[in-house]
Amino acid sequence: MPKAPLFNMKGESLGTVDLPDEIFGVEPHADVLHEAVVMQLASRRLGTAKVKGRSEVSGGGKKPYRQKGTGRARQGSIRAAQWVGGGRIFGPSPRSYSYRINKKVRRLALLSALSSRALEANFAVVDSLAMDKPSTKAMVSVLENLKMGNTLVVTSEKDRNVELSARNIPEAMVLTVEGLNVYDILNHEKLLFTASAVDKAKEVFA
Repeated sequence: MPKAPLFNMKGESLGTVDLPDEIFGVEPHADVLHEAVVMQLASRRLGTAKVKGRSEVSGGGKKPYRQKGTGRARQGSIRAAQWVGGGRIFGPSPRSYSYRINKKVRRLALLSALSSRALEANFAVVDSLAMDKPSTKAMVSVLENLKMGNTLVVTSEKDRNVELSARNIPEAMVLTVEGLNVYDILNHEKLLFTASAVDKAKEVFA
């Protein structure tokens, strides 16, 4: 059973926490992680690229010159693609790039991402993370005490004070257990769970 160091907000060691094997002890699957990240990034694409085709550009209602006798190649319209200002052939149009992968594959990818951070010893647990009011300075102090740099903080429930405190820290991000996703886990070097979030993970991923 994997273990993780347990700290308080001052960075003082409180021992270790046993992590559930079925969540944090899974052998990471690199191909599944890659598939999940590509799917997430594809879903984030706006897909708003658009160019005008032959039927959409202005002008060109009549034949530019007669069919024969000029010595030039025959032309039917200045809207054709070979003309400057003409329409573009097979140009991009608004579309959705999103797609879905199998539910079991998504689950395996998420467990692989969590397990990889636990196995790399880039995982820590804090006994509690409570703030009376939003304070970036206080959150920076907590992360420095825990020696956490580029960190994804995971809480069991939404905590507005904690979220606002981390919002202005470029390398910190706060998510709930339900909001965990492969890209954000892999995009941060370290994972910081609250003790209640570890318990909540057992329920969510049961």
